[in-house]
Amino acid sequence: MSKTTIEHDEIRRWVSERGGYPARVKGTDEQGGLLRIDYPGYSGEESLKPITWTEFFKAFEKNQLAFRYEEETKNGELSRFSKLISRRQDN
Repeated sequence: MSKTTIEHDEIRRWVSERGGYPARVKGTDEQGGLLRIDYPGYSGEESLKPITWTEFFKAFEKNQLAFRYEEETKNGELSRFSKLISRRQDN
């Protein structure tokens, strides 16, 4: 079951517990760009640039995003599923 939040501390906690960090797609706008969560050892190494949480949340707020995530998989394992969505979406 997925949850959605805009709470910065909750997002940072969830990502950190899974070994992830904030990133931006390389070549996108330095003031925002396409935000992502990256995990060491996954495919983002070539296409993503690590950024600070301050940069991430500045762009997160500027673009009025929300963070949709899942705590566990259906099998009860720690999930890494997350998605950045518009706050303006009808859910």
